[in-house]
Amino acid sequence: VQLQASGGGLVQAGGSLRLSCAVSGFTLEDYSVTWFRQAPGKEREGVSCIASSTGITYYADSVKGRFTISRDNAKNTVYLQMNAVKPEDTADYYCAVDLTKQKYWMSCTLRLAQPWTWGQGTLVTVSS
Repeated sequence: VQLQASGGGLVQAGGSLRLSCAVSGFTLEDYSVTWFRQAPGKEREGVSCIASSTGITYYADSVKGRFTISRDNAKNTVYLQMNAVKPEDTADYYCAVDLTKQKYWMSCTLRLAQPWTWGQGTLVTVSS
């Protein structure tokens, strides 16, 4: 099982960035996926998630209205579109899947305390 996050980089405040999470070793359409981030000196936090069977999405309050999560099951990829970014969005961004959840779970979670399988992070730096 692998999750490969990419698309990070340096962006000015107010700009946009799209992160990608390419998965392999499992069928993406069967599982919900969550994006997390971790800023220097801070705890990792859930940013957004998308459910497998329903496409239901959840967002942290800090990114609601600015970030959009989506998935392309045919490409085995989950995206995080980041608009109107702020310096406080600076962090390593990770995608994760909980393979212990039943397939086709109709929801998703931003909770950190789950048995996640993690991908490597991609660094997003927002300059003011």
